[in-house]
Amino acid sequence: MESFHSRQSSKVTAGILAVFWVVVLYLVLNVTRIDPDQQMAQKIFYYHVPSAWVAGLGYLVVMFAGVLYLIMKDEKWDHLGLAAAELGTLFCALVLITGPIWAKPIWGAPWSWEPRLTTVLIMFLIYIGYFMVRNFGDEGERTRRISAVLGIAAFLNVPIIYVSVKFWAADAQLHPQPAMSQQSPDVFWTFMLSLLVFTLLFVHLLRFRVHILKLRSKVLGMRYDV
Repeated sequence: MESFHSRQSSKVTAGILAVFWVVVLYLVLNVTRIDPDQQMAQKIFYYHVPSAWVAGLGYLVVMFAGVLYLIMKDEKWDHLGLAAAELGTLFCALVLITGPIWAKPIWGAPWSWEPRLTTVLIMFLIYIGYFMVRNFGDEGERTRRISAVLGIAAFLNVPIIYVSVKFWAADAQLHPQPAMSQQSPDVFWTFMLSLLVFTLLFVHLLRFRVHILKLRSKVLGMRYDV
């Protein structure tokens, strides 16, 4: 099977992503204004919020892949679901890391059991359970079916996170809620570019991880045939 990084499209995508990352970093550090209340800590949101977006996108892919696997029983959907779950959880971990970095200077403590933070942590732990099922189960159909069902059910927590600020009383919430459309152009367009770059990075990594899983499946199939 052709190496993923030998493909011309993969090389071009990786090069574009590298350039975009440098541009975003420059814009965040040198172009976007410093928030008068949050100071430099506010700039972490150019990475924190896109990480949360990509985590949710990854888990959405897990749900759709799970549904398609249960319907079609095609291993490619299992590969897609597992790859998306791995990447979604990676970006969810970045949310849980960057959040406390921002919270320490703003709240005075790196963690508070605030609704959105708490629901993100719960989501992270749910998908850790998903990986436990994958790792402790066998390589067969039964484990794939259970994982598909778990991936579908686990996604229910994702929309809860995004609307959590409306479920709880205002005095229980510590996250700022400014509308992005109300931000100045330098903030808005830098944020949108960061969001685009994170999304493209997710797609690129997803394709790469699916490629690896296909190779792994092929090797295991050859081993069982011997």
